[in-house]
Amino acid sequence: MPALAWLVIAVVAGAGAWVVGWPAWRQYRAREVSESNSERYLAWRGRAPAGDRPKEGMTGEERRRIYAGVALAIVAVVAVIAFFGAS
Repeated sequence: MPALAWLVIAVVAGAGAWVVGWPAWRQYRAREVSESNSERYLAWRGRAPAGDRPKEGMTGEERRRIYAGVALAIVAVVAVIAFFGAS
């Protein structure tokens, strides 16, 4: 396969990884920050729940999107290595 094709594959896979994974990561982090802000506010008002609440973590959809982004990022890295090997 020509070196330029590997480079195109790397760019497309890298962009796909960013498009798929980044929104899921931002959504997860925003929810985590929002939950901690709510907990701090309730503690300040003296209405904090007793004991520590367990964190929710990622939803199934967020986890799938993160895994898909990681897989595409791995494809991009392999394609860059193949590009340098072919050129």
